[in-house]
Amino acid sequence: MSTTDTDTCTLDATMNTIQSNKYNIYFDNSLAELAAFIEQGNYSRFFVLTDENTAKYCLPLLRERLGDPENFDIIEINAGEESKDIDFCIGVWKMLIDFGADRQSLLINLGGGVISDLGGFAASTFKRGIDFVHVPTTLLSQVDASVGGKTGIDIDSIKNIIGTFTQPKAVFIEYEFLKTLPARQILSGTAEMLKHGLICDADYWNLLKQSDLSSTTVEMVYKSVVIKNKVVMEDPHEKNIRKSLNFGHTIGHAVETWSLINDKDSLSHGEAIAIGMICEAYLSYKKTGLSSDELAEITQTLTNLYPRYELKMEHSDTLLEYMLKDKKNQNGKINCTLLSTIGQFAIDNICTNDELLEGLNYYANL
Repeated sequence: MSTTDTDTCTLDATMNTIQSNKYNIYFDNSLAELAAFIEQGNYSRFFVLTDENTAKYCLPLLRERLGDPENFDIIEINAGEESKDIDFCIGVWKMLIDFGADRQSLLINLGGGVISDLGGFAASTFKRGIDFVHVPTTLLSQVDASVGGKTGIDIDSIKNIIGTFTQPKAVFIEYEFLKTLPARQILSGTAEMLKHGLICDADYWNLLKQSDLSSTTVEMVYKSVVIKNKVVMEDPHEKNIRKSLNFGHTIGHAVETWSLINDKDSLSHGEAIAIGMICEAYLSYKKTGLSSDELAEITQTLTNLYPRYELKMEHSDTLLEYMLKDKKNQNGKINCTLLSTIGQFAIDNICTNDELLEGLNYYANL
């Protein structure tokens, strides 16, 4: 078990361009920065990977800011987690071949977490790697998926089981895109922001808890990006402190997978992670010193924000099977990141099936 050094998550005071692992994360006038980046990059061609939603709501702004250039093509996939698999990845590769992409080409990933994960993986493997950048259009992708160099696809509903650690050449965060999102998608991204506070910064957690989270501010987005970037800068390949970002995700990913397969209106990623954080906060209370008052605070905050999900314990064996296949496990044992207190994490906690079932049961009986 290891806990955080609180200095790791100290926040910057102003919204400057953030330096990450050999690339920049742009906030101020970011699409103008993207236009300059393309011009300076001397790329033979560039391509925009998008889905039908971002093609409708976000691509027009991108075209406008880039001056609607002629030397690029659009690759559009279906929206949703179901598109983040090998078949859609093959489709992206084939489109790049058909459009004549070479090693001097650039792929712009315009969309949410599915687009950045899939696009990053496709680019990092096409012709042994071409340049790519992220233009995240959802709150979730702005504060989480676009930062850190993880790429990945799902296989047999196991999330992100195939992927690479490959850094983008840049990330361009345009707050204007968030205005196109429904409230449910804003709250989905907010779950990751709340996680950042829980694992790294109690003051940030308290700020979010007291705010109207149906609409976030650009300052909040910036703070979350600073937190995540500092973690991944210190541990780019998830050997130590980066594991802190997995809080809520062992159980949360299992619940999300169950919902994607079985529910007509499946949970969003953030809704599933909120459930996972409640369950894993309970495990933190049992195993790593989280107080009963803090458990109650986390539970109340998250249940007030996110709709109640009917988690049936009769499905717990299947949920445990999903957890057992999680990429974070060690030696066939389920490995969780927990909390020692609000604002401080504890990594590398092996949890037994009985303990995980107890965590699931805690949520089921709320």
